[in-house]
Amino acid sequence: MKYIHLALPALLLPLLAQAQSNDDALKLEEMVITSGRNAEPLNQATAAATVFTRADIERLQPSSITELLTRVPGVQLVQNGGRGSNTSLFIRGSSNTQSLILVDGQRIGSASDGGASLQFLSLEQIERIEVVRGSRSALYGSDAIGGVVQIFTRRGSSGLQPRLAMSAGSDQSFQRSLGLSGGDEQTRFSLNGSLDETAGIDRTGPSYDSDSDHDAYRNKALSLNLSHQFSERLEGGVSLLDQRGRSEYDNPFGRFDMSTFLSYPQQPYTDFSLASGSAFIDAQFNDLWSSRWEVGHSESRQKSKDKLSDEVSVFNTYRDAFSWVNTLQLGEQNTLLAGLDWYEDKLHSSTEYDQQTRWNQAAFVQHRFQGEWFATELGLRHDDNQQFGSENTWNGALTVPLGATTSLIASYSEGFRAPTYNELYWPDDGNGYIGNPNLSPEHSKTYELQLRGEDWGTRWSLAAYRNEVRDLISTVLCDPATYLYCAVNLNKARLQGIELTLEREVFGWQASANASWLDARDRETGHALQRRAKRTLNLDIDRHFGKLGVGVSWQAFSSSYDDVGNTRELPGYGLVGLRSSWQASSELEVQFKVDNLLNQDYSRAMYSHDGEYYDYREAGRTASVGFVWTPAI
Repeated sequence: MKYIHLALPALLLPLLAQAQSNDDALKLEEMVITSGRNAEPLNQATAAATVFTRADIERLQPSSITELLTRVPGVQLVQNGGRGSNTSLFIRGSSNTQSLILVDGQRIGSASDGGASLQFLSLEQIERIEVVRGSRSALYGSDAIGGVVQIFTRRGSSGLQPRLAMSAGSDQSFQRSLGLSGGDEQTRFSLNGSLDETAGIDRTGPSYDSDSDHDAYRNKALSLNLSHQFSERLEGGVSLLDQRGRSEYDNPFGRFDMSTFLSYPQQPYTDFSLASGSAFIDAQFNDLWSSRWEVGHSESRQKSKDKLSDEVSVFNTYRDAFSWVNTLQLGEQNTLLAGLDWYEDKLHSSTEYDQQTRWNQAAFVQHRFQGEWFATELGLRHDDNQQFGSENTWNGALTVPLGATTSLIASYSEGFRAPTYNELYWPDDGNGYIGNPNLSPEHSKTYELQLRGEDWGTRWSLAAYRNEVRDLISTVLCDPATYLYCAVNLNKARLQGIELTLEREVFGWQASANASWLDARDRETGHALQRRAKRTLNLDIDRHFGKLGVGVSWQAFSSSYDDVGNTRELPGYGLVGLRSSWQASSELEVQFKVDNLLNQDYSRAMYSHDGEYYDYREAGRTASVGFVWTPAI
């Protein structure tokens, strides 16, 4: 932390001038920010990246962010049945805690279990989502082994645009949102509120009688984004997001009573709050030096209760963050990115951990060369963590043009993940598990080849990767006499695969497709990692007939295993969805969609009850109709 304080005087100097804001790129489909921590053309980014703009979200009409992310090649999401249920994100086979989730640049993952509550994010508050596949720890530090997902809240543009949207659908689902955005050449703003409710489904089959009810979900969200151009060389702004609500769920394991060694039924629910806020200044010191200064705060709060008992558990993460990123244009062909990061986690919980705070500070630098015959990228980051000490991570890439529209990219990257509070400090509370404060971070080395091009009206990409992960944190029996389990650095994993993407227009239909082949294995046992499908396929086709828009989606997933021993198989499945929109007037659009058109019975995870295993249920065929009203002012 000392060198952060020493850097502050130098930081204030470039704030006297203005840098071109990354926010200007958020409206552009062909730009990406997350890959290199700076706005750049998507076809020049060395990492494989997928971008969803606001226009994409409105065209595809996904019901949740998890549904949208399953369209990304190499990305799989597993949830315990229905809207608002616990969700795990797997990017290229990496675990849920090995991918970094950002909202407007702020980390939103829980410090206790390491996961980010993606299921609680409302699409109505989102302007853009960028998914970068492959390790980016050399730029972002811990957790970015599998990749980075960055979510940007709604932005304003010139003029004044009010917006009202409402929809109703199956399972007593209702969505309402209201927004006002606008601005002029100097100032832009966007203020949005939404309410999302559903009676849900019964997520479990055989279980306690108390689990036979439907599991409802409610989410109230509010976002604000404001930016101002103080001069030609100075811009500043703030972003705020607050989401809170309640999610009901089933607990087929029951509430275990240590005094009687018996399990009792529950009717559990979680009151959640997910919030982030940040303020930035972009400055252009001169023609060669631009700088971005940013401070932020995020909160992930969950209070779980039970209607049938007084049991309450609280896990609240509070995180403060600071970053300073500088871009130096060293001539026409050389660019240097350099910066400092700092954040501090604070955990408030009903569980008594030995430690409740932890800071991390880092410095990073990355050089890029753009020549006529090739381009290079080389980066280094040094992290200093209060708990586990220092970590150095590298990344490098070589881009070779193969003709006017085709490029070959060879890259190497390193990654690491810091242990969570649960893994480090969970107390011996009589439930058979204890944390291990001597854990080391998990580490990875990734090798990747990408081939990208645009030929005969088709944009395409092919990527092959291999990620060697070591020091994986596993749970083992550490005291046979008391059946006490603990966390240790034990396993190794190999994550390798191929991704193919295609986009083109076919007879007036805009088509996009991607396919992924994944081999994710435990190197010690040779078993496939649990809940990772080996093959996935996504297809979206859309077309407009005047004022009428129609679209169809098809997703296919091969089988996977629910357990590490590969004894419980989850069958593969396919999902078909239809959507349409009608521009009734210049101000009113009517939307209609059907998900799981064929009423496919499928599951992404299993649960146990009375010694038997059963599938978590997912929603069958559902339909919704709605409208979006954007009156002219």
